Amino acid sequence: MPEIPATSRRGLLFGTAAVSAGALLTACTSNEPMKSDTATNNVPAADDKPGKAVTIGFAGPQADHGWLNAINENAKERAKKYSEVTLEITEGSNDTAAQIGQIQTLINKKVDVLVILPADGKALTQVGLQAMKAGIPVINLDRIFASPQAYRCWIGGDNYGMGLNAGRFIGEQLKDKPNAKVIELAGMDNLELTKQRTQGFDDALKNYPNIKKVARQAAEFTVESGQAKMAQLLQAQKQFDALWNHDDDQGVGALRAIQQAGRDDFLMVGGAGAKSAMDAIKADNSVLKATVLYPPTMAASAIDLARALGQAKGVSGMAELEIPASITLYSAVVTKDNVDQYLPTGFN
Repeated sequence: MPEIPATSRRGLLFGTAAVSAGALLTACTSNEPMKSDTATNNVPAADDKPGKAVTIGFAGPQADHGWLNAINENAKERAKKYSEVTLEITEGSNDTAAQIGQIQTLINKKVDVLVILPADGKALTQVGLQAMKAGIPVINLDRIFASPQAYRCWIGGDNYGMGLNAGRFIGEQLKDKPNAKVIELAGMDNLELTKQRTQGFDDALKNYPNIKKVARQAAEFTVESGQAKMAQLLQAQKQFDALWNHDDDQGVGALRAIQQAGRDDFLMVGGAGAKSAMDAIKADNSVLKATVLYPPTMAASAIDLARALGQAKGVSGMAELEIPASITLYSAVVTKDNVDQYLPTGFN
């Protein structure tokens, strides 16, 4: 599968070659003068060379989950690569009022650009609007604000695509098996992202009439909840062919429950791209055979975009003068065949 590794996305977005002007060339034998009627973009694109000083404010929720911690680390590490970038990062909070207060502090500091991963996109929309009205452009990371007026650019993962690709992978593994059965260990059902992942999974399975989803349990994105809910599923379902688990953190617990039950009669697909999951896939000594990425490298890309925005530069490799309004990342499927390519992006 020729997916692009997450670490090279930045190469696609911010390569060193600036977009050059196009020209209409005439044949060598023609005496007509060369015409250059195509649109020309002479605005430099963002690259690795130091540019105008930019202060980026970064506000996210509390890093109480492996993926969220990886988000913070990706942002910090990317900012360090640029000598002209100063990163003002908040402590992070899952309390809406506290996170709003942290962002307002960054607004009052008059940072050049804000990168915000809201604990709750809808609840924090007003503070996004406040920043934009104050003339501070906002990069909205992953959990989207309720109004497009609250951000200049959104970058995030594809929850529907994550479920879709998990379903396609399982479907292809089981397409020749009559009356195949699958089960689903979802995330938190009160989150829209969980509903989107389930919808994508269900839509993919519609292409495989021999496969039926026979059970679903929602967990809490924790090791403990994954173990408890998986134990319930195993007790209720004495035979099935595949499991899709939405989250690799809760997947650690799910694998414990599977091992304790002595079950190895099905294949498991994880979600998000934790290093522990990739290590297990590479070892190929458990039911876990794949994981579908929801790459935390999006935070590094958000810093790249914020820097380009602060320096009034475009994106290399694109003809437009401005950075895009939205970027949706691809949910690649990691298997033993390509795991070495993705291991550097795995998070703890």
